Amino acid sequence: MCAFALAAFAVTTAVTAAPVPAAAHPFGDPQTVDVARDEQRPDVVRVRWRVGGPDDLTLLGVSLGLLPKDRVLSDGNVDYQYSDPGLVGASEKFPAYVLERITVTAGGQPCVGSVEPPRALARAGATADFTCPGPVETATVRMRMLTDLNSAYRALATGPTGQREVYDSVQESHDWVLTGGPAAQRTNLGRSAAVQLAAVAAGALSVVVVALVLLRRFNRRRKVAA
Repeated sequence: MCAFALAAFAVTTAVTAAPVPAAAHPFGDPQTVDVARDEQRPDVVRVRWRVGGPDDLTLLGVSLGLLPKDRVLSDGNVDYQYSDPGLVGASEKFPAYVLERITVTAGGQPCVGSVEPPRALARAGATADFTCPGPVETATVRMRMLTDLNSAYRALATGPTGQREVYDSVQESHDWVLTGGPAAQRTNLGRSAAVQLAAVAAGALSVVVVALVLLRRFNRRRKVAA
């Protein structure tokens, strides 16, 4: 019985210790996207994308044919190397991929995109400018980065005035209101600050007036008592 129990324990341990195919990359930190209108060029929509984890760039590099396929191990783990982000970012295939997976339309018209050469792709991400036919107030941004590698990838997106959206393989498109953003917020903050300062000043003035009135009454009572 003891030998049988030991054998059963050994089999159970071997099964539970066996490596499980890792699909943790899409379920790690999400991608992030920032959407805004260029302050100097009102006809340009700027989209900044940043990857969730640097090993996702290794997966992308393998998909684009920039890295050997054996960099993705049989158990699903990725053999990430520090040179991978630079290699992917320097390739001509990367901006083509970005412009294929991120598109912008305004007023029903497509906007022409261009990707700035990334300097630190893993840390700072990549920025794409989309020039539209005219000044943009509302733009439709379609974002499908990495969902061709795994449909579980998602991206947390932010826009002017606190707008937010989650992109995934189902929700690929979103309309962003790009006017009345940071400038309007600064204006509102300035007005709010002015109102608060005025209220404080009025309150302080009221205290001074009340103090003067009480002081005069006190002086009058002293004179009468004398």
